[in-house]
Amino acid sequence: MEWCWRTGGASGLLCSLSLLCVLLDIQLDGVLGATHAEIEHHLEMGRKLLAAGQLAEALSHYHSAVEGDSENYLTYYKRAAVFLAMGRSKSALPDLTRAIQLKPDFLPARLQRGNILLKQGNTQEARDDFRMVLQGSADHKEAQEQLMKVSDLEDFQEEAQTAYHQGDYSGTINALERVLEISPWDPESRELRADCYLQMGDPQKAIQDLTPAARLRNDNRAAFLKLSRLLYNLGEHHDALNHIRECLKLDQDDKECFSHYKQVKKLSKQLDSAEELIQGERFQEAIEKYESAMKTEPNVEFYTNLAKERICFCLVKLQLATEAIDVCSEAHQRDPRNANILKDRAEAYILNQDYEKAVEDYQEAREFDGDSNAIREGLERAQKLLKVSRKRDYYKILGVGRNANKQEIIKAYRKLAQQWHPDNFQSEADKKEAEKKFIDIASAKEVLTDPEMRQKFDAGEDPLDPETQQGGGGGGQRGWPFHFNPFESGGNFHFKFEYN
Repeated sequence: MEWCWRTGGASGLLCSLSLLCVLLDIQLDGVLGATHAEIEHHLEMGRKLLAAGQLAEALSHYHSAVEGDSENYLTYYKRAAVFLAMGRSKSALPDLTRAIQLKPDFLPARLQRGNILLKQGNTQEARDDFRMVLQGSADHKEAQEQLMKVSDLEDFQEEAQTAYHQGDYSGTINALERVLEISPWDPESRELRADCYLQMGDPQKAIQDLTPAARLRNDNRAAFLKLSRLLYNLGEHHDALNHIRECLKLDQDDKECFSHYKQVKKLSKQLDSAEELIQGERFQEAIEKYESAMKTEPNVEFYTNLAKERICFCLVKLQLATEAIDVCSEAHQRDPRNANILKDRAEAYILNQDYEKAVEDYQEAREFDGDSNAIREGLERAQKLLKVSRKRDYYKILGVGRNANKQEIIKAYRKLAQQWHPDNFQSEADKKEAEKKFIDIASAKEVLTDPEMRQKFDAGEDPLDPETQQGGGGGGQRGWPFHFNPFESGGNFHFKFEYN
């Protein structure tokens, strides 16, 4: 180097360039040697990790090996083996194809690719690979068997197409069963079977075929859209939203997918919001949200039925008996086997003090959902209320609703007590009738203004009925709130009664 510097001029420049090249050669040899060692390390680690079942880690090492040496057919083949072990056949296929390009007579890659192509339903390409294997090894048993499957598959595919064009959807499904036994990764066969199920009125089975079919193609926006629409129409709006998002991932400018996405997203948001409002006991707001949802989607019956059912529930919670009965009856007419609607309408009938109809609804609900504790308990309560109401119904005595507050109960009591005070009547018969009514009015006020007694009565138990109280008839005197009955003394007894 010192000599080159002293030489100077053109000779010095040439000398420096020569020396630089020597140094670069030394450095490159070091890099290439290290790279080769690293590749061998990655291949060895990949092999060990694959044997240990640590597939993701093995795949990472094979990625590095392929990047380090893109002309080695074995690295592609080994990475394909990891992809296959992970169930990622679509990723394995390009690696097998690359291995074959680098070494056309590499039979293991041919056999593996043929197997994948056969499972995908690509009969001609699979046949070519199996024949190439047999050219290299005429007695290769697996290749012979797979070649026979190719012929069988073509026969089944032809049988399915013939039945489909004849409108024999059941026959098509039977043929496709055999097709899919050989080619489970064939999206066309799954989509055809899904169409047959739809023609036969079984969308759930169609969904079962379309779900994997949508992912068996690299760009299957049509299947994602169809799948989303089916789920949406069945009321599965969350799943519908997930699948239409997959369509937009493939192409965010797809007009059909985007239009459907906006509709599903809007409705799904409204329904979720309505349920959140119910959980927060904001029932009136929930009703308004469900009414909006019906306007957003007026054409799919499921969502109208759902909205009517939940509005029925909310009206019961708001104790709006008459409105609840009307909406619940409409919901029941739309969905006669829905036990929840019958249960809610039964509660509305209880609010309306129509216990016979409440019992009938609970009994019918039990036919559709016999395991429900809520329905069983509701029926028992309705039967108790019916039994009690045939003796004394304190709400009816005062003429108030079951949701009346204490102030409304006292107001009704005062009005009736003044009206039926025995001193207001002259004849003995009228006085006796007034006494009876007056006692009932006072008893009703006592029960309904006492939280504990009212709770018992609402549960179907009369707290003033000796038959329902422990200790026999000792509770009979509770029928009179002043702890004695002044009418028992007879004659013209005058007294001052309680108004508070």
